[in-house]
Amino acid sequence: MDLKKLLFIDRRLIYLVVAVGALIPIIRPIGLPVVPTEPVKKLYDFVQNLGPEQTVIVSFDYGPSSEPELNPMAEAIFRHLFERKVKMLVMSLFPLGGNEVAKKELARISTEFNVQYGVDYVNLGYKDGGQAAMKRMAVSIPEVFPNDAEGAPTKDMPIMQHARNYGDIAIVISLATGVIGEWWANLVNAQFGIPVSVGCTAVSAPKYYAYLRAGQMMSLLGGLKGASEYEKLVRDGYPQIRATYERPAEKKIAASTGMDVQSIVHVIIIGFIIFGNVIYFMMMRQGGK
Repeated sequence: MDLKKLLFIDRRLIYLVVAVGALIPIIRPIGLPVVPTEPVKKLYDFVQNLGPEQTVIVSFDYGPSSEPELNPMAEAIFRHLFERKVKMLVMSLFPLGGNEVAKKELARISTEFNVQYGVDYVNLGYKDGGQAAMKRMAVSIPEVFPNDAEGAPTKDMPIMQHARNYGDIAIVISLATGVIGEWWANLVNAQFGIPVSVGCTAVSAPKYYAYLRAGQMMSLLGGLKGASEYEKLVRDGYPQIRATYERPAEKKIAASTGMDVQSIVHVIIIGFIIFGNVIYFMMMRQGGK
């Protein structure tokens, strides 16, 4: 056998194997086990203790490039909050499409529940200024967001009577890429004592654990894995939401399906690495270079 040929397999064949491996769980979800971790369960338990008289902020601090990881997280959190009938202020501090992502996800998920815009939830849109906007919200949220994402005045919306400043906010949930999640932790939590939870991309998760351990963040959802854990908690806790995830269209974007895809592709990559090393050592035993 010419071992050297095995080291020069057409890379398109490798791409094809990876593509097939990724498609199989999408077409027919495998349902690999998901075990929720403590940082994720803390957010779920916190939301479980909220009710219709309380208000939360969900800040879309990411853009379209991070949708595959963070959209499933946003969907699970939206469904949980709507099911608990918690009042919700949706906003964005991310300039590159954050508000557009928020509008799309909110419009899709809100139709699943009996909720009223301006009463149960509102999309305040994008606000420039980052930390300056965060600080000003401690004084007056309506002053920072005089209009919603569509330009409608917010001062007369019933929900804004429950959201004058941070004193009326139960928790801030930032779905973030980059540094904006850090701003919520080291500014809003540290200075104003508001509980902060961050859902971030997997590559950003390690830096956020420092804030979690320091007590500046109450909980952390890291990447698609964190999204799948929260999704599992919501699905297990609410049969009606589980039924939503079992619809054919929803299976293709659920975090649990994404984790199946990610796991299968990782196994394929590890298999190719092992294969390459085995061939290498066989060639060395034959005196090859």
